Amino acid sequence: MHTILIPGFNPGPFTGTGTNTYLISGEFTTLLDAATGVQAHLSALSGALGVNPLTQLLLTHAHADHVDGCPKIAERWPGAIFRKMPWPEQDRLQPTDYRPLADGDQVSVGDGTLRVVHTPGHSPDHLCFYDERGGSLWSGDLVVYGGSVVIPVSRGGNLSQYLASLRRVKELNPSRMLPAHGQPIEEPLNLLQSYLEHRQRREDQVVAALRDGIRRPDRIASRLYEGLHRSLRGMAEESVKAHLMKLRDEGRARSDGLEWELS
Repeated sequence: MHTILIPGFNPGPFTGTGTNTYLISGEFTTLLDAATGVQAHLSALSGALGVNPLTQLLLTHAHADHVDGCPKIAERWPGAIFRKMPWPEQDRLQPTDYRPLADGDQVSVGDGTLRVVHTPGHSPDHLCFYDERGGSLWSGDLVVYGGSVVIPVSRGGNLSQYLASLRRVKELNPSRMLPAHGQPIEEPLNLLQSYLEHRQRREDQVVAALRDGIRRPDRIASRLYEGLHRSLRGMAEESVKAHLMKLRDEGRARSDGLEWELS
């Protein structure tokens, strides 16, 4: 599929260099993710489209850096259709009229077809889009090269689901992954395996902290992420909470609402 990377021009501590959006041209010209609606992104998208219409947008999930650009894109290209997996409590924050996608859907994109792969964990509505013929997988926020992905439990994140999603995509055996942040991933299986191993190491560290009597998530985060910049401390605590909730769901930890301990 003929794909053009159009950067979102929204760098930051949580987005890195910014949100990658991908324009796939052809009979069904499609944009994957909408970024945040800054003028530089709209201008780059217009330049890439030229005189061609924008048929549709496929959205990996409803976090702001992926969907906030939808209203301005809809205004600029009123014929475009917006499609995503429903997440009602989050979707209602946007004025966009989304058409629903479901796991296993086959969507006409460019001059080919992408399969919808539901990969919850980072968010409950998270999707990947898989080109079964070419082997490429547009992977949203599932993974990022050279870093890790936060599991925001306060915004629908679930670590057990995330680990299952990593394993599911590993079984698909994509030849290439195109993430929503960072560079393309040319050796997906190695990266996916490293992600699984990283999460196991982090779980072991959380369990060790609990055994040492450190019971509050913020203090566990301070131990595990020593020297982390202040702007990222909240994200680190979210990661710790994700591991604690996984341990709770497995019957291995419990909480009184403020502090945690091993069961």
